[in-house]
Amino acid sequence: MSSLCREVVTLQLGHYSNFVGTHWWNLQDASLSYDPESPPCEVQSDVVFREGQTLGGHVTYTPRLIAMDLKGSLRTLRQQGSLYESGKDTSAVTWEGSVMMHEESPPVKNSFLEDLDKLDGEILAEADFSPQPQCLAGSVNVDTVNNHLARIQKSYRLEGSVKVWSDFLRIHLHPRTISVVHPDGVSNRLEAFGQGDSLLQGSVLEELEDKLHFFVEECDYLQGFQVLCDLADGFAGLGSKVTEMLHDSYSGRGILTFGLAPVSHPDSTPVKDLYHLLNCTLGTVHMANHSSFFCPLTLRGGLGRRPSSPSAFPHLCYDPSLWYHSSSVLALALDAITVAYRLRNNSIPMWQMADTLAVSGRKVVTAYGAVPFPMMHGTSLPDALSACADALPWRPLSACPEAGDGRCYGQWATLKGFEGQKLISSLASGTKAPTPLHSLHSGEDILASYIRSFYPSAPLALQLVSAPSKLTPPFPQIFSQSLDAQGFLQSQPPPPGFPPPVVSSLPVMTSLQSGPALDPWLSELHRGASAFDIRRVAPSFLSQGPEVADYQEALEQLRLLAWCYRDDSCGVMRSSSEEDDDD
Repeated sequence: MSSLCREVVTLQLGHYSNFVGTHWWNLQDASLSYDPESPPCEVQSDVVFREGQTLGGHVTYTPRLIAMDLKGSLRTLRQQGSLYESGKDTSAVTWEGSVMMHEESPPVKNSFLEDLDKLDGEILAEADFSPQPQCLAGSVNVDTVNNHLARIQKSYRLEGSVKVWSDFLRIHLHPRTISVVHPDGVSNRLEAFGQGDSLLQGSVLEELEDKLHFFVEECDYLQGFQVLCDLADGFAGLGSKVTEMLHDSYSGRGILTFGLAPVSHPDSTPVKDLYHLLNCTLGTVHMANHSSFFCPLTLRGGLGRRPSSPSAFPHLCYDPSLWYHSSSVLALALDAITVAYRLRNNSIPMWQMADTLAVSGRKVVTAYGAVPFPMMHGTSLPDALSACADALPWRPLSACPEAGDGRCYGQWATLKGFEGQKLISSLASGTKAPTPLHSLHSGEDILASYIRSFYPSAPLALQLVSAPSKLTPPFPQIFSQSLDAQGFLQSQPPPPGFPPPVVSSLPVMTSLQSGPALDPWLSELHRGASAFDIRRVAPSFLSQGPEVADYQEALEQLRLLAWCYRDDSCGVMRSSSEEDDDD
């Protein structure tokens, strides 16, 4: 057991990645606790948060984060934030000539941001005029905000008012966090891979390097970087360059990259759908090359131009077309996926997690999740898993269905949020166990036995974490009436006329896998991008790169990558000549 803090720097590249990241940071913020009388939390927040101090001497606790997005993505959020204002009056005008003023009305804040401003004002007043208790850093600011939001339990309906990710951001950011990028041209869009690839140079590169040095140099035991990057637009090109830079500059550190894609895009057209496919193809190849592992995260039914229906979860009622909804589901899964290297005790370093999954050059992994994990309140883990004896409870989070044949090169499963429930069965002495799971004596053994009933010979790593994901405003209430306030299944739904409980926490199970299921997934991506002559169908896609030869080389790399996941029923790798015979 060790409480050594191995820091992580997070990078969020693109608008949808910032949607997912905002929900993820809100979840981390909701779990912060600074009561000196309470036991330490299972999750060590210092791994992803940093302590600082304002010019006024107030202690701050902000994400160790670099977020890149386009102009217009901030709306009411100031790029430099509001924690480190100097307070100087810069309104003096020395010009003696005539002055013409053009005033633009600021964007209107939604009800949540208005309430958050009021809370911030009250807390700053308390900090200025009340004695500071001698406890952990940031205790007054963070704990007071969380207590207020938990206490009021106001039901915000932001579905119609969220336009950008900053519309539901509940934490303060460091002035060095946000980078607004400006693509060439008047469209203010990054639509093609080459646009993003060519963007990381000059002042953009210098600014990113400066921000990275700032966050990295204050770390004592940097374990690596978690990168959230848009996969379907030009940010895939930017992410490819960023991960290459991290790989070259911080050798030996973990680089866990998650390629994010929404279910749908606004104002989509057949040409834009083609661009999305090409961006996903190139982004997957290049980011996988430069990362410890690469995991696509999406609720789409596929990354091609004609995907099947989005992933459906039995106890969620989310709108796949709303980024505010779909990103919240992925953030819950990401909270469980990343918890292994954020634990206070028995944490697993990033590199070890990656080495477990990315074996023999297979750097692409797929994610699956049970959001929520279907556990009846007051029962045990064997009871919950026995109810899922015929099929695993999770759903695809990477647009890649499981093969269903029990073959897998490596798997990392996490169960998070069973707090208050029993891990083992409490059968009376002499009582026959109803299932083999009920006779086991630890949660790890029970979960391992259950998963191995579907994957008998696959290497398996497990992580069980008691603490749930805590849901506070403005997390959307997208849950069915089958759940109680703690996110567990109820034996009966609320009576007619009674409102369902507000879900304030949630158990989640996730699985990262490297296996033969990725062969058809990667092959389909390759076939989709190879089915046409890009110079004739989409010549503008290559206008800012890559060159045709580089594009064709990337397709060949994707074809070879798919081969890495191909085997027969005995697990023996197939040769390229055998694949050619199949073709």
